[in-house]
Amino acid sequence: MLAAVRSAVLDGIDGRIVTVEVHVANGLPGYTVVGLPDAAGRESRERVRAALLSSGLEYPMRRVTVNLAPATVRKSGSGLELAVAVGLVGAAGALPPDTLADLGILGELGLDGRVRPVPGTLALVHALVGSGVSAVVVPEANAAEAALVPGARIRVARTLAELHACLTGDAPWPDLPVVDTAPLSPDGESDDEPLDLDDVRGLAPARAALAVAATGAHHALFVGPPGVGKTMLARRLPTIMAPLDRDEALEVARIHSAAATSRGGRLVATPPFRAPHHGASAVALVGGGAARPRPGEISLAHRGALFLDEIPEFPGPALEALRQPLEERVVRVSRAGGATTFPADFLLVACANPCPCGRSSDDCRCGDVQRARYARRLSAPLLDRFDIRMHIARAGDAPPESSADVAARVHAGVERQRSRLRGTPWRRNAHLPAGALPICAALPPDAESAWRDLTEDRGLSGRGAARVRRVARTIADLADRPDITPDDVERACWLREEVW
Repeated sequence: MLAAVRSAVLDGIDGRIVTVEVHVANGLPGYTVVGLPDAAGRESRERVRAALLSSGLEYPMRRVTVNLAPATVRKSGSGLELAVAVGLVGAAGALPPDTLADLGILGELGLDGRVRPVPGTLALVHALVGSGVSAVVVPEANAAEAALVPGARIRVARTLAELHACLTGDAPWPDLPVVDTAPLSPDGESDDEPLDLDDVRGLAPARAALAVAATGAHHALFVGPPGVGKTMLARRLPTIMAPLDRDEALEVARIHSAAATSRGGRLVATPPFRAPHHGASAVALVGGGAARPRPGEISLAHRGALFLDEIPEFPGPALEALRQPLEERVVRVSRAGGATTFPADFLLVACANPCPCGRSSDDCRCGDVQRARYARRLSAPLLDRFDIRMHIARAGDAPPESSADVAARVHAGVERQRSRLRGTPWRRNAHLPAGALPICAALPPDAESAWRDLTEDRGLSGRGAARVRRVARTIADLADRPDITPDDVERACWLREEVW
C-alpha cells in the first residue's frame, strides 16, 4: 500500500514543501530512504521504528520504501520523521482513508514516541499553509511559533500515540497553548544590566551622531583611544532605536527561527543587536555552510544593528565580504547545489583605535609603517560605505541625556521618514538610491549650492556625495524640518571625517 504525507524542510530561511511517500510491499523486511536525505534523514529509520513500537503501533515487517519528493532536492534535518511514521501507519491500513490528504506534519521523534521540536517552524508552517493544507500538525514546543503564521490552523502533537488517536477519532485534539501574537513592548527583552545613554558622560558630538545613525539607518564608525567611551556608547544604540512594526517583527522572528536562536518563535518589538567577536570568520558574518546554508550575523541583525568592536582586528576577508550586503541589503550564498538569499538590512556600527597601541598622538609608540598598515585593514571601498565617521578625542563635560529623551526624538524622526516614503520600496533615508534623491531628499537652491561646494572641496566620490545628502535629510527629519538647510548639509559633511 502507498501513503503520502506533506511536510517541509528548510532552504535557507524559507520552507520547501516535501511530499513523504511511504510504500509497503511484500518481500523481505527492509527499510530504504531515497530522495537525497542527509545523514539525519537516513538515521531516521531506527528512530521511527523504535517510536512506533514504543507507542504500541505495528511496525510492518515487510519491504518499506520511503521517497522524499522532489527527489532532486537535498533534504537536511530530522523534521520529516513524524511524517514518515504517520505515513507508515497509513500505508499499513491503520488510518481512515483520506485522513492525510490535506494535512501537513512536522516533528522529530524520540525513541519513546515523544514528538520533539524542529528549527525553522515559522518558515515551514508558512510554506505548508501556502501549499493549501487545511491544518498543520506541529510539536507542542513549536505551537506558539506556528500560531504566528497568518491563516494557519495548528494542531498539536505531543506523542506519536496521541497523534494516532486523534487521527483515528478516538481522542480529541489537544488544546493549543495560549499564545499572545501581538509584538512585545520595546522592553520585552531585558538585559541583566539595564543600559541607558545617560551612563555615557560627555561625548556630546558622538551621542548626537549616534542619534542620526539610529534615525536614518546610517552606518557609523567611531575612532578614538581606549577608554574614551566608544564601546560604551555603541552598546546603548538599541535603547534609542525605533521599535519594529508587526511585519518587521515577524520577518525577524522567521530568520531567528531558522537559525534556532533564543529570539526565534517570538514577536519582539525591540530591534535585534548582534556583537560578534573579532575572531569571527567570513562565513560566520555573512552566512553559509557546507551542508545547509545558514544565516550569518548580518542576517541575524536584520532590521536591527550589528556592532563590530575593534573592527580592524576582524579578518580581512570577513570585512570585505560585508561590502556587497551593505549596498544591496541582501547576501547571496552560492554553492554547487544552488544559491540561497538571506536578508541583511542592518545598521552597522563599528569602533576602532587610531593605531595599534591606541595612545594619543603625543604618546603614540607606533611607527609610520605600523600606523599605515593598521589603517589599511579597512579598505577604501569599505570605509566609503560608512555614512558617519567620527574621531573621538576625549569625553568632555557635556551633561548626560537619557535614552528615553533621545529615543523620543529618534522615533519622531523615523515616523517622518515612514510617512514621506510610504508607498515606496524604501524605509529609511539610508536606503534611498541615487535616482530617488532629487525627489525624496530634494535640496533647496541654497542647500544644493552648499552641498556641491562642500563635496567638491572634500573631494568626495559620487557615493560619498550621495551619502552626505542622505545624512542631511536625516538631520532635517530629526529636527522636524521639512526642507534641508545649508547647516544640515554642513553638519552632514562634518560627520564624515577623515579618521585616518
